[in-house]
Amino acid sequence: MAAAAGAGRALAAVAVVLVAAASLLRRSEAIGVNWGTQLSHPLPASTVVRLLQDNGFDKVKLFDAEDSILSALKGSGIQVMVGIPNDMLADLAAGGKAADDWVAKNVSGHVRDGVDIRYVAVGNEPFLETFNGTYLNTTFPAMQSIHAALSKAGLADKVKVTVPLNADVYQSPTGKPSDGDFRGDIHGLMLTIVQFLSSTGAPFVANVYPFISLYSDPNFPLDYAFFQGSSAPVVDGGVTYTNTFDANHDTLVAALRRNGFGNVSVVVGEVGWPTDGDASANPDYARRFNQGFVSHIAGGQGTPLRPGVPVDAYLFSLIDEDRKSIQPGNFERHWGIFNYDGTPKYPLSLAGGNGGGGSSATLKAARGVRYLEKRWCVLKPGADLGDQKVGDSVSYACGLADCTALGYKTSCGGVDAKGNVSYAFNSYYQTMDQDDRACDFRGLATATSVDPSAGTCRFIVEIDVGAAAPAGGGVAGRVASSVLAALVLMSMLL
Repeated sequence: MAAAAGAGRALAAVAVVLVAAASLLRRSEAIGVNWGTQLSHPLPASTVVRLLQDNGFDKVKLFDAEDSILSALKGSGIQVMVGIPNDMLADLAAGGKAADDWVAKNVSGHVRDGVDIRYVAVGNEPFLETFNGTYLNTTFPAMQSIHAALSKAGLADKVKVTVPLNADVYQSPTGKPSDGDFRGDIHGLMLTIVQFLSSTGAPFVANVYPFISLYSDPNFPLDYAFFQGSSAPVVDGGVTYTNTFDANHDTLVAALRRNGFGNVSVVVGEVGWPTDGDASANPDYARRFNQGFVSHIAGGQGTPLRPGVPVDAYLFSLIDEDRKSIQPGNFERHWGIFNYDGTPKYPLSLAGGNGGGGSSATLKAARGVRYLEKRWCVLKPGADLGDQKVGDSVSYACGLADCTALGYKTSCGGVDAKGNVSYAFNSYYQTMDQDDRACDFRGLATATSVDPSAGTCRFIVEIDVGAAAPAGGGVAGRVASSVLAALVLMSMLL
């Protein structure tokens, strides 16, 4: 009996070793993902965590510290980078109680409960030139305050402090990666931050977007954005760069080396391609880029300036967000590899295959998603498009709902004028949880059970979040309050 027990313990030990080895193997091949929450109808946090696990994501990057999300990640085995919004930097920069309270509430308690928090991201791209220097004097002091608070809590060895920065904080005057350096107007500040990262063992987090290069420059060579070779490579000494990601990454590596910080590790905080809202934002390009990127880094070969060093990256993003600002462009609401309801947009092999077929090439959809009724709001067949009320109603609907799929060479770019109006009406109707009052528009609209979707233009049925959030609380509660206010306003204006 003792021998049997000993054999049982030995087998159990072997099993533990095998499980641990498998876990390490999976973790070494894993890629992270950004989980944004700017949605009118967010999936329950528990559903999203299961979606992450079902698809093999071992790392997730958050933009805020929402308690419900962190609680859902408890015991999941998923490594977490938790974010602090830019509007909190000033308070945290003052040090003392604000930072201590934030760490106690959003890190210490959750770590004790089994959430694997590895990083705190202090701010998000705070040095963008469009911010006009708003956060230049508060970002680094806020980082110091959070680090001090983590040290007090005994967590500084486990949880590292960093700041995700847009790739515009470094540049090359010649276009060659080896000539990379930090932007002149913030050079001193960047060296201070990099010194902090080096001394604390934290990574430099950079957001890299080849799509933006293409979007911003009509002459940008399209094939240079992808990973299958380029007709316009960049030759830098003995190195030929055939894709913009490697060139961008190595420009940062060169900037670190030039200033004596070649030891600082690099994490790609955001990288991806949108699927709608612009002529170059479509599922074909998005799949081509994301699959190319995942396959490119899967072998761990690194980049020319860091050969053999695996690239640590977080795809941007997990799910489309219909409440994101579209100031940069209509594509901003369409970065997800999943649709708003957790259904995959295209085949993608996260293991680094070609994504062309087989189970490894198919993302798994979110499970247990509940939808509203199969009803849509459309323009009445006899409505006169020349009626001023039509234009006014479309403007109103698109002001409160998402119409970014309408436009030149977008997913709904091929629908006719009446289809455009119907799309706007339905988008508003779904945002308002199919409230009957939201499908009137002064007698111009009607509800239907016949799906008006056509071709690539999808008229959605929104998910049901009514039972997923307490009244008046959380994101869904805030949206519900906005919905009621908007309905009252609509009844006054239309």
